[in-house]
Amino acid sequence: MSDTQTQPSKTAAENGLKRNAIGTGGIAFLVISAAAPLTVMAGVAPVAIATGGIGAPAGYLIAGAVLTIFAIGFMAMTRHVKAAGGFYTYISLAMGKTVGLASAVLAIVSYNCLQIGVYGLFAVQTQSMLHFIFGLDVPWPVVALSAVAAVWFLGYRGIDVGAKVLGVLLVAETAILAVMGAGILSHGGAHGISGSSFTPENAFNPGVLAILGICFAAFMGFESTVLYRREARNPDKSVPRATFIAVGFMSVFYAFIVWTVVQAYGDGDVVQAAGQLSNGMFFATINQYVGPWAEVVMYVLIVTSVYASQLAFHNAINRYVYMLARDGVLPAFLGRTHSKYKSPHRAGQLQSLLAAVVIIVCAVLGADPYQQLLIWVNTPGIFGIVGLQGLVSVAAFIYLRRNPAAVTNRLVVPLSIASAVLLFAVVAMIAVNIELLTFADTLTNTIILLVTPAVFLAGLLTARRLRTRRPATFERIGSFEIHES
Repeated sequence: MSDTQTQPSKTAAENGLKRNAIGTGGIAFLVISAAAPLTVMAGVAPVAIATGGIGAPAGYLIAGAVLTIFAIGFMAMTRHVKAAGGFYTYISLAMGKTVGLASAVLAIVSYNCLQIGVYGLFAVQTQSMLHFIFGLDVPWPVVALSAVAAVWFLGYRGIDVGAKVLGVLLVAETAILAVMGAGILSHGGAHGISGSSFTPENAFNPGVLAILGICFAAFMGFESTVLYRREARNPDKSVPRATFIAVGFMSVFYAFIVWTVVQAYGDGDVVQAAGQLSNGMFFATINQYVGPWAEVVMYVLIVTSVYASQLAFHNAINRYVYMLARDGVLPAFLGRTHSKYKSPHRAGQLQSLLAAVVIIVCAVLGADPYQQLLIWVNTPGIFGIVGLQGLVSVAAFIYLRRNPAAVTNRLVVPLSIASAVLLFAVVAMIAVNIELLTFADTLTNTIILLVTPAVFLAGLLTARRLRTRRPATFERIGSFEIHES
């Protein structure tokens, strides 16, 4: 065989991701860590309780049920297509390359919003931990930039190393929440144990519907299981298993923990407590029901929880960029992997540099790390990902109708369109109640709401431009993960 014939396959092998690196558990750890269970509980659940009342735990079950329906159609398409390109590949296959590329652009921007914004939360939580335990006051930009370096380093070392670290951190943060829940129940709560949170009148009250955006935000990243297909062992089984394990675990665990906190204060007093204690609610609760030592541990673990989330999103972003580079849409150097670790290290370097630039700009402008960097940057990411989930549901419906051989259960097709309707309804609810996420003025909220459609439109225009000026590249959109063995 000639050199010209062997060169493409040699190049593909050199720039390929590491095969058979992670199994079901590793993938599940990656995507659950992206959601940062301790962070979304201690940092955001008090807002859900203050607004949703004692029915707040049901909000997490509702979100989990909708996302489970979404996952059924998503995984049915995944088993048949066998691609690792995530939203990008699936939407391209079913709805065309133009919409597919626009979805890829929106996914990259949305995940970056989620990842970069959370550096603000990391800085705030780490500042609180250092002050609470050691009495130290460290400037937040120093903390955030140190986190960028730490995330880049583990992402550079490869997916298997990152999965092991995330596994340890996830077990630790889950354990401290479970210890708090057990402590509350063992003491019988404030006034005995009540199941009122799950009665229809409390579970479906207007307050719970208003906090659905908060509840869905707690699951961000679980859908990225398919991005690790090329690095997974036995992906036909491990990817679907990890997906359902992730969404099932998070929905039940979140509902359980929030319900136990309701018990800690009682049905009649928990809303007032959530309003007064705010982000300190979980720390005060674990101090009261478990002990001061547990509060110290929670302060430490909430920092590692945010770090785990950052690393997981960093990995997901890098793989999206890698796929687009291999399809020829982005510069080729971003589609190269490390010769030893097989990580998409060039994409990782670019993502870390972008995060550092945003942090430095915010610091120079005097932005608040929580309000401006976290909340305002994060919210467009939530819109984008939930909207993309809705589009993927439409894509699954179209694809499965066109390919009856991929349908193993008659309910899959109707469930796909049902999930699309539900997810787009959630997007509308988030928009209507955006002030619950941003605590911002009308102008700021309007700008935030316009980010997602503006990015999607930019993606559509980019695709149209490619089709006219670089037709060969346009034809490759969504093809790398389908055709490369």
